Amino acid sequence: MDRINNNKNSKRKRNNKKYNYNEEEIPKVKKKKSKKKGSFLGRLIKRLIFIIFLVVVIVGILFYISVKENGGGIQGVLCTIFGQSVEELEKLEPINVLLLGISEDITTKLTDTIILCTYNPQEQTAAMLSIPRDTFVGKSTASAKGSDKINSLYSKGVEKTVSAVEKITDVEIDYYIVVNTNALIEIVDIIGGVEFEVPIDMEYDDPTQDLHINLKAGMQLIDGEKAEQLLRFRHNNDGSSYPADYGDNDYGRMKTQRAFITEAIKQTLDIKNLFKANNIVKTVFKNIETNMEKEDLYKYIPAVAGFNLENIVSDQLPGESEKCNGIWFFLYNKTETKKVIENLGF
Repeated sequence: MDRINNNKNSKRKRNNKKYNYNEEEIPKVKKKKSKKKGSFLGRLIKRLIFIIFLVVVIVGILFYISVKENGGGIQGVLCTIFGQSVEELEKLEPINVLLLGISEDITTKLTDTIILCTYNPQEQTAAMLSIPRDTFVGKSTASAKGSDKINSLYSKGVEKTVSAVEKITDVEIDYYIVVNTNALIEIVDIIGGVEFEVPIDMEYDDPTQDLHINLKAGMQLIDGEKAEQLLRFRHNNDGSSYPADYGDNDYGRMKTQRAFITEAIKQTLDIKNLFKANNIVKTVFKNIETNMEKEDLYKYIPAVAGFNLENIVSDQLPGESEKCNGIWFFLYNKTETKKVIENLGF
């Protein structure tokens, strides 16, 4: 019996050995790549690339046709980008805009800059009229107080300032734009700064407004931060200011403001900035207070593309400074104001 069992076990061992393969001894079978799958993907990618190329070509042709229909050139390109037509440009009316620059004081918001602007797209002319922030808008100079200055009206609502300027100039204002410090900095920076010749050395510090001005005279690139210093400067720490022939204190500041705005417009109208006009408009509207819709501005952008900056004229409200009830005010001359308004083309 033992012998029979041993024989059976030996057979079983031999049988087990027969089926116990070593993995290394098993030949590896290489999987063949599917030629059909590879060729299908290749054909699909080629078709997609061809379709994209075809769409780009078609869009380019349509864009070119639209530009040609809109008169060609930069103006034609901008008309196409902003959905305008030559016919619509020919119907654009003159536009009057009140530009207000706000300084945020500790106690209240005051308008440091007040400029009435006009643009006539058909005649391609533009004008700016600066209004001194100390302009008297009260009822009686005998009982005048600080709140009778035009720069204090904004704290009661922007409409108050608009109404006062309309009364002074007899010009109907279509839109207002209020620019605060942060907006000014971002707007100037987005156009890459402004090359501008600073007329004099400027050094002034006002810790109460966290205002520190330190600019050297001469041509230089004015970025957003420097633009705030430039436009708010009136006099130095030692009391000195612009030379008399330039315009002292507020008069000098208003002249600098108009000159800087002119240069900013000039550089905004540069070709490199015209093609990012949409981004500039979005940045502007994100940072300002206005009753103007973006679509209102879009209508005028193609027209401005052909504008000659030599057609910009500017002046300031005529009048003189006078002490009333112990406070210095600017008293405008109604007769001379009417003449200036007519000369500027409002």
